[in-house]
Amino acid sequence: MNVSSGRGSVVLAPTLGLNVNTHRLRYWFGNYTDKEEVVLWMNTVGPYHNRQETYKYFSLPFCVGTKKTISHYHETLGEALQGVELEFSGLDIKFKDEVMQTTYCEIELDKAKRDAFVYAIKNHYWYQMYIDDLPIWGIVGEADENGEDHYLWTYKKLEIGFNGNRIVDVNLTSEGKVKLVPNTRIAMSYSVKWKKSDVKFEDRFDKYLDPSFFQHRIHWFSIFNSFMMVIFLVGLVSMILMRTLRKDYARYSKEEEMDDMDRDLGDEYGWKQVHGDVFRPSSHPMIFSSLIGSGCQIFSVSFIVIVVAMIEDLYTERGSMLSTAIFVYAATSPVNGYFGGSLYAKQGGRRWIKQMFIGAFLIPAMVCGTAFFINFIAMYYHASRAIPFGTMVAVCCICLFVILPLNLVGTILGRNLSGQPNFPCRVNAVPRPIPEKKWFMEPAVIVCLGGILPFGSIFIEMYFIFTSFWAYKIYYVYGFMMLVLVILCIVTVCVTIVCTYFLLNAEDYRWQWTSFLSAASTAVYVYMYSFYYYFFKTKMYGLFQTSFYFGYMAVFSTSLGIMCGAVGYVGTSAFVRKIYTNVKID
Repeated sequence: MNVSSGRGSVVLAPTLGLNVNTHRLRYWFGNYTDKEEVVLWMNTVGPYHNRQETYKYFSLPFCVGTKKTISHYHETLGEALQGVELEFSGLDIKFKDEVMQTTYCEIELDKAKRDAFVYAIKNHYWYQMYIDDLPIWGIVGEADENGEDHYLWTYKKLEIGFNGNRIVDVNLTSEGKVKLVPNTRIAMSYSVKWKKSDVKFEDRFDKYLDPSFFQHRIHWFSIFNSFMMVIFLVGLVSMILMRTLRKDYARYSKEEEMDDMDRDLGDEYGWKQVHGDVFRPSSHPMIFSSLIGSGCQIFSVSFIVIVVAMIEDLYTERGSMLSTAIFVYAATSPVNGYFGGSLYAKQGGRRWIKQMFIGAFLIPAMVCGTAFFINFIAMYYHASRAIPFGTMVAVCCICLFVILPLNLVGTILGRNLSGQPNFPCRVNAVPRPIPEKKWFMEPAVIVCLGGILPFGSIFIEMYFIFTSFWAYKIYYVYGFMMLVLVILCIVTVCVTIVCTYFLLNAEDYRWQWTSFLSAASTAVYVYMYSFYYYFFKTKMYGLFQTSFYFGYMAVFSTSLGIMCGAVGYVGTSAFVRKIYTNVKID
């Protein structure tokens, strides 16, 4: 937040904000007429260093203007979940009608009210307002150099830019610094100045963006570095595997030409020896299938939402990104059912209804469980982030009446269209003993090391994403995000294929869980990085903000891990099927 002070005034530049909902009738069709009412909405107030710890604006003892109150209802599900609490300011503002400094109310400052303002000032409280869906920010007050006296900004000086009959710019200057003294009356005032602007209506949100941050050379360099990593890794994997597999095929072909006596005396080893067990069902197939289905759905949601964000400027709409993600997640539920149900059927699973329920509610239960826990803390703090009961009911209805039926449809299609176990090798009735191998070939070691390269490919992008969510930046470079998603998937598939090849070459056929977990371990490194970001890149404090941060970072990391695990398994499964199809099996 840029704060420039001089001659008793504070000006807040628009470098922070929430998404703004412009899907109103006026946005698409309506234009203001002269003297038409312009509503100033008061949203939330909270400590600057804790972005998610917000409260209703009038939770502080501010007074309300004299104009008649206008009710506001949450327009979208995302707006309600993000804690948007619009309340009418009571200020009389009309289009192109300038207002000189006018007192709109007075605060009877008793000791309790003074203490509330002092607490807010000590914790650097700032507030947010909206005019024509354009966000504005101001600070509550400031303390003197010694921190003994505290002052409240009492004069809101609004400057509104218009182009034709549309509002395209809003700026707020806070003036009128008044010392907080108990048992006094503080007059709150405002003024409105209108000015012509050359800013086009469709470009009015550009000033809230920060190209110098998101399009910094470091960002471009990180993308280029990740891209070169992909080229190098794909080339290396292709060269190594092609040469190694060619030698393996030649060795196995030579063994086929031997008679039985020579073959018995020969030293047979390698991945061919486990052909009778490599397609054996994984342990805990129900959970495994549900995780794969959920991961495929998360990938679909990520891809579609990024494409929509690239086409539409979702950052201009309050809560639109969250609303879009919820809608797309519900609509892609058949993807979950199809991949999870077909895999469970291939592995011989019979309790497919139970698997469908687990797959359908795995991610919603994780997200809702975390939100439910944090919601208790938010309710204790009386924060605006506390989710209303009606919103909880709406989310439950989406899960029961949209996600579950669509998941059922996908499960039925998956079981019938691709649920047959058409493996290139027969599965032996008795599992083959797994021989001893070196410690670094153990699945646990492979899993721990498997997530390093995928995390390295997205490390820099994580910083920009974290900063946009936990600090005051609006993320808008979704082309970068799409490229990073593609790079992450390619690196993940390459790494899991190499890990699986070495595991099978050590005659260990437990590749399903190993391929999934080695890719999913990326989540562990992301969550570890979130600790570094919290302690060294932010100034967050307090139980509410800390639980909010680590709770939702756990959800994000787990979801990312499930997605990477599914991508890694799908790619590895295609590789395993390919190599065993091309070798002759007795």
